[in-house]
Amino acid sequence: MKTQAVSNLQKILSQGTFAVTSECGPPRGADATVIRKKGELLKGYVDAVNVTDNQTAIVRMSSIAACVHLLQLGLEPVMQMVTRDRNRIALQSDLMGAYSLGLRNVLCLTGDHQTFGSQPDALNVFDIDSMNLLHAVKTMRDSGSDMSGFELKEPPRMFIGAAANPFADPFDFRIIRLAKKIDAGADFIQTQCIYNLDRFRQWMQRAQDEGLTERVHILAGVTPLKSAGMAKFMARRVAGMDVPDAVIKRMEGVAKEKAAEEGLQICLETIAQVRDLPGVHGIHIMAIEWEEKVSELVRQAGLWPRPE
Repeated sequence: MKTQAVSNLQKILSQGTFAVTSECGPPRGADATVIRKKGELLKGYVDAVNVTDNQTAIVRMSSIAACVHLLQLGLEPVMQMVTRDRNRIALQSDLMGAYSLGLRNVLCLTGDHQTFGSQPDALNVFDIDSMNLLHAVKTMRDSGSDMSGFELKEPPRMFIGAAANPFADPFDFRIIRLAKKIDAGADFIQTQCIYNLDRFRQWMQRAQDEGLTERVHILAGVTPLKSAGMAKFMARRVAGMDVPDAVIKRMEGVAKEKAAEEGLQICLETIAQVRDLPGVHGIHIMAIEWEEKVSELVRQAGLWPRPE
Protein backbone atom coordinates (compact mmCIF):
# COMPACT_ATOMS: atom_id res chain seq x y z
CA MET A 1 0.00 0.00 0.00
CA LYS A 2 1.62 3.22 -1.21
CA THR A 3 0.92 6.40 0.74
CA GLN A 4 1.85 10.02 0.08
CA ALA A 5 3.26 12.55 2.52
CA VAL A 6 1.02 15.24 1.06
CA SER A 7 -2.60 14.99 -0.06
CA ASN A 8 -3.03 14.56 -3.82
CA LEU A 9 -6.24 16.61 -3.60
CA GLN A 10 -4.27 19.40 -1.97
CA LYS A 11 -1.70 19.33 -4.77
CA ILE A 12 -4.35 19.47 -7.49
CA LEU A 13 -6.22 22.37 -5.90
CA SER A 14 -3.03 24.27 -5.08
CA GLN A 15 -1.85 24.17 -8.70
CA GLY A 16 -5.19 25.56 -9.91
CA THR A 17 -6.55 22.41 -11.56
CA PHE A 18 -10.34 22.03 -11.45
CA ALA A 19 -10.83 19.16 -8.99
CA VAL A 20 -13.32 16.30 -9.08
CA THR A 21 -14.27 14.42 -5.94
CA SER A 22 -16.98 11.88 -5.32
CA GLU A 23 -18.44 9.93 -2.44
CA CYS A 24 -19.26 6.41 -1.36
CA GLY A 25 -20.90 5.03 1.72
CA PRO A 26 -19.51 2.03 3.64
CA PRO A 27 -21.72 -1.07 3.86
CA ARG A 28 -24.02 -2.06 6.71
CA GLY A 29 -21.76 -4.99 7.46
CA ALA A 30 -18.13 -6.11 7.37
CA ASP A 31 -17.98 -7.14 3.70
CA ALA A 32 -15.08 -5.20 2.20
CA THR A 33 -16.04 -6.19 -1.35
CA VAL A 34 -18.92 -3.69 -1.21
CA ILE A 35 -16.63 -0.70 -0.73
CA ARG A 36 -14.09 -2.13 -3.16
CA LYS A 37 -16.66 -2.48 -5.94
CA LYS A 38 -17.67 1.14 -5.48
CA GLY A 39 -14.03 2.17 -5.51
CA GLU A 40 -13.34 0.35 -8.77
CA LEU A 41 -16.19 2.27 -10.43
CA LEU A 42 -14.64 5.60 -9.37
CA LYS A 43 -10.98 4.80 -9.97
CA GLY A 44 -9.39 7.04 -12.59
CA TYR A 45 -12.33 9.45 -12.74
CA VAL A 46 -11.99 11.38 -9.49
CA ASP A 47 -9.14 12.94 -7.55
CA ALA A 48 -10.43 11.84 -4.16
CA VAL A 49 -13.36 9.90 -2.67
CA ASN A 50 -15.28 10.92 0.45
CA VAL A 51 -16.08 8.06 2.78
CA THR A 52 -19.06 8.78 4.99
CA ASP A 53 -19.05 8.25 8.76
CA ASN A 54 -22.22 6.37 9.79
CA GLN A 55 -24.27 8.69 7.58
CA THR A 56 -27.88 9.39 8.60
CA ALA A 57 -26.91 7.91 12.00
CA ILE A 58 -27.09 4.35 10.68
CA VAL A 59 -24.40 1.90 11.84
CA ARG A 60 -21.99 1.02 9.04
CA MET A 61 -18.40 -0.09 8.56
CA SER A 62 -16.11 2.56 10.05
CA SER A 63 -14.97 5.36 7.80
CA ILE A 64 -11.32 4.73 8.67
CA ALA A 65 -11.49 1.05 7.68
CA ALA A 66 -13.36 1.79 4.44
CA CYS A 67 -10.82 4.52 3.60
CA VAL A 68 -7.96 2.02 3.96
CA HIS A 69 -9.71 -0.40 1.58
CA LEU A 70 -9.91 2.40 -1.01
CA LEU A 71 -6.31 3.36 -0.37
CA GLN A 72 -5.29 -0.21 -1.14
CA LEU A 73 -7.04 0.15 -4.52
CA GLY A 74 -4.95 3.20 -5.34
CA LEU A 75 -7.66 5.77 -4.61
CA GLU A 76 -7.22 8.79 -2.35
CA PRO A 77 -9.86 8.87 0.40
CA VAL A 78 -11.36 11.83 2.20
CA MET A 79 -12.22 10.52 5.65
CA GLN A 80 -15.42 12.04 6.99
CA MET A 81 -15.43 12.44 10.76
CA VAL A 82 -18.52 13.36 12.78
CA THR A 83 -18.52 14.61 16.35
CA ARG A 84 -21.80 12.90 17.24
CA ASP A 85 -20.23 9.63 18.38
CA ARG A 86 -16.83 10.53 19.88
CA ASN A 87 -15.49 12.83 22.55
CA ARG A 88 -12.37 14.93 21.94
CA ILE A 89 -10.08 12.16 23.18
CA ALA A 90 -11.42 9.63 20.67
CA LEU A 91 -11.52 12.17 17.83
CA GLN A 92 -7.85 13.09 18.25
CA SER A 93 -6.87 9.44 18.69
CA ASP A 94 -8.68 8.43 15.47
CA LEU A 95 -7.08 11.32 13.57
CA MET A 96 -3.60 10.15 14.54
CA GLY A 97 -4.48 6.55 13.77
CA ALA A 98 -5.92 7.47 10.37
CA TYR A 99 -2.83 9.48 9.47
CA SER A 100 -0.57 6.57 10.48
CA LEU A 101 -2.51 4.38 8.00
CA GLY A 102 -1.87 6.79 5.13
CA LEU A 103 -5.00 8.96 5.16
CA ARG A 104 -4.27 12.57 4.27
CA ASN A 105 -7.70 14.25 3.98
CA VAL A 106 -10.44 14.78 6.57
CA LEU A 107 -13.90 16.35 6.30
CA CYS A 108 -15.09 17.62 9.67
CA LEU A 109 -18.82 17.33 10.37
CA THR A 110 -21.14 17.48 13.35
CA GLY A 111 -23.27 14.58 12.05
CA ASP A 112 -26.97 13.76 11.87
CA HIS A 113 -28.71 13.39 15.23
CA GLN A 114 -29.10 9.77 16.29
CA THR A 115 -32.89 10.08 16.49
CA PHE A 116 -32.97 10.16 12.67
CA GLY A 117 -31.15 6.82 12.42
CA SER A 118 -31.72 3.14 12.97
CA GLN A 119 -30.92 3.21 16.71
CA PRO A 120 -32.62 6.36 18.00
CA ASP A 121 -32.17 5.36 21.66
CA ALA A 122 -28.38 5.55 21.37
CA LEU A 123 -26.68 8.20 23.48
CA ASN A 124 -24.95 10.96 21.58
CA VAL A 125 -21.68 12.63 22.54
CA PHE A 126 -21.35 16.03 20.80
CA ASP A 127 -18.48 16.88 23.15
CA ILE A 128 -17.35 19.39 20.51
CA ASP A 129 -18.92 20.51 17.24
CA SER A 130 -17.54 20.60 13.70
CA MET A 131 -16.10 24.10 14.21
CA ASN A 132 -14.11 22.94 17.25
CA LEU A 133 -12.99 19.84 15.35
CA LEU A 134 -11.70 21.96 12.47
CA HIS A 135 -9.68 24.02 14.93
CA ALA A 136 -8.36 20.91 16.67
CA VAL A 137 -7.15 19.32 13.41
CA LYS A 138 -5.50 22.58 12.35
CA THR A 139 -3.79 22.92 15.74
CA MET A 140 -2.50 19.36 15.60
CA ARG A 141 -1.18 19.91 12.07
CA ASP A 142 0.27 23.42 12.34
CA SER A 143 1.32 23.61 15.99
CA GLY A 144 2.18 19.95 16.43
CA SER A 145 0.22 19.61 19.66
CA ASP A 146 -3.04 18.06 20.78
CA MET A 147 -5.93 19.94 22.38
CA SER A 148 -4.28 19.75 25.79
CA GLY A 149 -1.09 21.34 24.50
CA PHE A 150 0.90 18.09 24.56
CA GLU A 151 3.58 18.10 21.85
CA LEU A 152 3.12 15.32 19.28
CA LYS A 153 6.17 13.52 17.94
CA GLU A 154 4.45 12.98 14.57
CA PRO A 155 1.34 15.18 14.17
CA PRO A 156 -1.37 14.28 11.63
CA ARG A 157 -0.75 16.72 8.75
CA MET A 158 -4.21 16.55 7.26
CA PHE A 159 -5.73 18.55 4.39
CA ILE A 160 -8.81 19.84 6.19
CA GLY A 161 -12.31 20.07 4.74
CA ALA A 162 -15.72 21.24 5.87
CA ALA A 163 -19.26 21.26 4.49
CA ALA A 164 -21.37 24.29 3.62
CA ASN A 165 -25.04 24.67 2.75
CA PRO A 166 -25.74 27.79 0.66
CA PHE A 167 -29.48 27.03 0.69
CA ALA A 168 -30.37 27.02 4.39
CA ASP A 169 -31.92 30.05 6.04
CA PRO A 170 -31.18 32.70 7.12
CA PHE A 171 -29.14 33.43 4.00
CA ASP A 172 -26.87 36.08 5.58
CA PHE A 173 -25.78 33.58 8.23
CA ARG A 174 -24.52 31.19 5.53
CA ILE A 175 -21.60 33.49 4.69
CA ILE A 176 -20.86 34.21 8.35
CA ARG A 177 -20.72 30.48 9.06
CA LEU A 178 -18.49 29.88 6.01
CA ALA A 179 -16.07 32.53 7.26
CA LYS A 180 -16.01 30.94 10.72
CA LYS A 181 -15.17 27.53 9.25
CA ILE A 182 -12.33 29.04 7.23
CA ASP A 183 -11.04 30.84 10.32
CA ALA A 184 -11.24 27.58 12.26
CA GLY A 185 -9.04 25.77 9.75
CA ALA A 186 -10.92 24.63 6.63
CA ASP A 187 -8.69 24.34 3.55
CA PHE A 188 -11.51 23.19 1.28
CA ILE A 189 -15.30 23.31 1.32
CA GLN A 190 -17.76 20.86 -0.21
CA THR A 191 -21.25 22.28 -0.64
CA GLN A 192 -24.74 20.81 -0.42
CA CYS A 193 -25.98 19.55 -3.79
CA ILE A 194 -27.00 22.35 -6.10
CA TYR A 195 -30.32 22.57 -7.92
CA ASN A 196 -31.09 26.23 -7.28
CA LEU A 197 -28.37 27.86 -9.36
CA ASP A 198 -29.57 31.41 -8.72
CA ARG A 199 -29.20 30.97 -4.95
CA PHE A 200 -25.79 29.36 -5.39
CA ARG A 201 -24.61 32.24 -7.59
CA GLN A 202 -25.71 34.72 -4.90
CA TRP A 203 -23.84 32.76 -2.23
CA MET A 204 -20.68 32.59 -4.33
CA GLN A 205 -20.87 36.31 -5.07
CA ARG A 206 -21.16 37.10 -1.36
CA ALA A 207 -18.25 34.77 -0.61
CA GLN A 208 -16.18 36.50 -3.27
CA ASP A 209 -17.14 39.97 -2.03
CA GLU A 210 -15.97 38.99 1.47
CA GLY A 211 -12.66 37.68 0.12
CA LEU A 212 -13.44 34.13 1.24
CA THR A 213 -12.87 32.52 -2.18
CA GLU A 214 -9.22 33.64 -1.92
CA ARG A 215 -8.81 31.80 1.37
CA VAL A 216 -10.44 28.42 0.67
CA HIS A 217 -11.05 25.98 -2.17
CA ILE A 218 -14.79 25.61 -2.86
CA LEU A 219 -16.06 22.40 -4.47
CA ALA A 220 -19.64 22.65 -5.72
CA GLY A 221 -21.82 19.67 -4.80
CA VAL A 222 -23.93 17.96 -7.48
CA THR A 223 -26.26 14.96 -7.32
CA PRO A 224 -27.87 13.39 -10.41
CA LEU A 225 -31.61 12.80 -10.02
CA LYS A 226 -32.93 9.33 -10.88
CA SER A 227 -36.63 10.16 -11.01
CA ALA A 228 -39.28 12.79 -10.40
CA GLY A 229 -40.07 10.98 -7.15
CA MET A 230 -36.49 11.45 -5.97
CA ALA A 231 -36.67 15.17 -6.81
CA LYS A 232 -39.91 15.56 -4.83
CA PHE A 233 -38.55 13.60 -1.87
CA MET A 234 -35.40 15.73 -1.71
CA ALA A 235 -37.44 18.92 -1.99
CA ARG A 236 -39.94 18.01 0.73
CA ARG A 237 -38.22 15.58 3.08
CA VAL A 238 -34.49 16.37 3.11
CA ALA A 239 -33.56 19.22 5.43
CA GLY A 240 -31.56 22.04 3.89
CA MET A 241 -32.25 20.94 0.32
CA ASP A 242 -33.49 23.43 -2.30
CA VAL A 243 -35.01 21.78 -5.37
CA PRO A 244 -36.96 24.39 -7.39
CA ASP A 245 -40.37 23.54 -8.83
CA ALA A 246 -38.93 24.03 -12.33
CA VAL A 247 -36.54 21.12 -11.78
CA ILE A 248 -39.33 18.88 -10.47
CA LYS A 249 -41.57 19.78 -13.43
CA ARG A 250 -38.75 19.05 -15.85
CA MET A 251 -38.29 15.58 -14.33
CA GLU A 252 -42.05 15.01 -14.44
CA GLY A 253 -42.19 16.10 -18.08
CA VAL A 254 -40.29 13.11 -19.44
CA ALA A 255 -41.32 9.48 -19.74
CA LYS A 256 -40.53 7.37 -16.69
CA GLU A 257 -37.93 5.34 -18.56
CA LYS A 258 -36.20 8.56 -19.64
CA ALA A 259 -36.14 10.17 -16.18
CA ALA A 260 -32.66 8.97 -15.20
CA GLU A 261 -31.25 10.25 -18.48
CA GLU A 262 -32.89 13.62 -17.87
CA GLY A 263 -31.49 13.73 -14.35
CA LEU A 264 -27.98 13.16 -15.68
CA GLN A 265 -28.50 15.92 -18.24
CA ILE A 266 -29.59 18.37 -15.52
CA CYS A 267 -26.48 17.43 -13.55
CA LEU A 268 -24.22 18.04 -16.57
CA GLU A 269 -25.83 21.44 -17.14
CA THR A 270 -25.25 22.31 -13.49
CA ILE A 271 -21.58 21.30 -13.72
CA ALA A 272 -21.13 23.47 -16.83
CA GLN A 273 -22.71 26.46 -15.05
CA VAL A 274 -20.71 26.21 -11.82
CA ARG A 275 -17.42 25.75 -13.69
CA ASP A 276 -17.83 29.29 -15.03
CA LEU A 277 -18.28 30.84 -11.59
CA PRO A 278 -15.23 32.63 -10.12
CA GLY A 279 -14.14 30.99 -6.89
CA VAL A 280 -15.42 27.48 -7.71
CA HIS A 281 -12.36 25.22 -7.71
CA GLY A 282 -13.99 21.88 -8.38
CA ILE A 283 -17.08 19.70 -8.10
CA HIS A 284 -18.12 17.09 -5.57
CA ILE A 285 -20.33 14.39 -7.11
CA MET A 286 -22.66 12.71 -4.61
CA ALA A 287 -24.10 9.89 -6.70
CA ILE A 288 -25.96 8.18 -3.79
CA GLU A 289 -25.55 4.47 -4.65
CA TRP A 290 -25.25 5.33 -8.36
CA GLU A 291 -21.46 5.24 -8.57
CA GLU A 292 -21.56 3.62 -12.01
CA LYS A 293 -22.73 6.94 -13.47
CA VAL A 294 -19.84 9.01 -12.12
CA SER A 295 -17.50 8.04 -14.96
CA GLU A 296 -20.17 9.01 -17.50
CA LEU A 297 -20.69 12.40 -15.85
CA VAL A 298 -16.98 13.14 -15.64
CA ARG A 299 -16.38 12.17 -19.28
CA GLN A 300 -19.36 14.08 -20.66
CA ALA A 301 -18.49 17.13 -18.59
CA GLY A 302 -15.08 17.25 -20.24
CA LEU A 303 -13.26 16.60 -16.98
CA TRP A 304 -11.47 13.42 -18.02
CA PRO A 305 -8.71 12.30 -18.01
CA ARG A 306 -7.80 13.34 -14.51
CA PRO A 307 -4.23 14.43 -13.65
CA GLU A 308 -1.92 11.68 -12.50
